[in-house]
Amino acid sequence: MNTLIELEKKINSELNTKIDNSKILHNQLYLEIDKEDLIDVILFLKTNKDTKFKQLIDITAVDYPEETQRFKIVYLLLSHEFNQRIVLSYSINENEVISSLTNIFPAANWMEREVFDMYGINFKDHPDLRRILTDYGFEGHPLRKDFPLTGHTEVRYSEEQKKVINEPVKLEQNYRNFDYESPWEGTKYIKEQTDSNDKKN
Repeated sequence: MNTLIELEKKINSELNTKIDNSKILHNQLYLEIDKEDLIDVILFLKTNKDTKFKQLIDITAVDYPEETQRFKIVYLLLSHEFNQRIVLSYSINENEVISSLTNIFPAANWMEREVFDMYGINFKDHPDLRRILTDYGFEGHPLRKDFPLTGHTEVRYSEEQKKVINEPVKLEQNYRNFDYESPWEGTKYIKEQTDSNDKKN
């Protein structure tokens, strides 16, 4: 395909019942589909002579905890031959299991493991769905919006036990008032002291 407009027309004509929405933005084609159509759409994009999206760049997710369909799954595809990119996406509920692309794109193996680890999204027929970035026994999924910024546990070296230990996070800092003023002007109490000293002089 010479242009993204031609590519969009081609995909919409061939897959008209499987494409919910399409638009061109930032020199890329964005497609929205239903999760049931993922395999058919991916196979068409990869194998059709006019598309040839033969490289899977990344798989990721976006968390919308206030929505009924909490997660948006996003696939980034590249056609080297036509130098074009597609962003493919669909939405799912929190506990839905979705199709793995490992049989079509072997590189999807680690990408899907990362999405599983960070968001807790399960992939059907994945050959080895284990955590990839967090440690054994890690609780929760760090990129979910309801995951605490401090985490649930912390890892530190214990001088008494002479080993690395896991323990619940303890925030030792006492409560303090921050005035959030410009660092160039200094905090309020310093300004007040400076002003009173200026008046005395």
